[in-house]
Amino acid sequence: MTQQDIARMTGVSQTTVSMVLNEREDAARIAPETRERVLAAIRRTGYVADPIARRLAAQRNRFLGVFTYEPVFPAGLGDFYHPFLVGIEECAESIGCDLLLFTSAPVVDGRRRIFHSDNRLRLADGCILLGRWLDPEELSRLIAEGQPFVSVGRRDDAGGPVPYVGADYPAATAALVRQAVELGHRRLAYVGEGAGAESHADRLRGFTTAAGEAGVTAVHVRFTDPVAVLDELSKRQVTAIFVEEFADGAVLAEEAGRRALRVPDDVSFLALGDPTRPASTDLEFTGFRIPRREMGWQAVEVLSAILDGTIRHGEGGELQRLLPCEPVAGATLAVARA
Repeated sequence: MTQQDIARMTGVSQTTVSMVLNEREDAARIAPETRERVLAAIRRTGYVADPIARRLAAQRNRFLGVFTYEPVFPAGLGDFYHPFLVGIEECAESIGCDLLLFTSAPVVDGRRRIFHSDNRLRLADGCILLGRWLDPEELSRLIAEGQPFVSVGRRDDAGGPVPYVGADYPAATAALVRQAVELGHRRLAYVGEGAGAESHADRLRGFTTAAGEAGVTAVHVRFTDPVAVLDELSKRQVTAIFVEEFADGAVLAEEAGRRALRVPDDVSFLALGDPTRPASTDLEFTGFRIPRREMGWQAVEVLSAILDGTIRHGEGGELQRLLPCEPVAGATLAVARA
């Protein structure tokens, strides 16, 4: 069934059918009874517009892409990426868009690549980029070529401002530091990379800034062997440990238990976000939750605004959003030991 068939059935021109179907502004000139006759024929025949033809005519086919540098499809209910995907799907549905999951990109040097010989990104109107780390060179090329996209997670500039919806890690981490200081902790440790991915750098920045403002001792230790890490922190008389990765905190707390250190009476732990990998622990960690579902939802909102021309690449403001994290009281932070 084509638009030409609909036109023949209703005795109107193909142009009239197209105007009704695409709800063009000049469709108001069409008589109401003619418009209803065309719509009735469309409903009766189950006609569906060719998305490629509509793309050529209106520059939109209402397909949004989702690309990830990390293998997140399919995602179980307990998977770290699942809430992001739920938010993306729900918002896409609310604005009448379908999703294309780009899962066939080749792996080069251990990571997927957007740009390759069979790049299909342009099949979609725009794309949501999901992953802990995104390639800066590919972000620069996306910006230079004017391809509509939005990153889930804050990204540094890459030849221009990168559209993103991220979590406000510096503010959330700083709030935890102030909370620990109020409870008498004067020697704090940040355990994790604190570099590489922007989410790691943002957490460490919030930690060091707040510790400096409070005038307390703050050390940064990368997670390696839990025994070696706790040896180092015990030597420095650290009483509050901030862990970049929830699972690392679970391992360190377990090692503390082997040393007859009570959590949180002897040593406090604070988790800077949700588990990104399985963690076996009965402890309810004090920390914060990342607004994952809302980040996915708002990433689609920003992408839709870019596609509608409401905001443009190269502009700040609504092009970049940081959402607050949700504090978690937990049971692993207590008054510092004397």
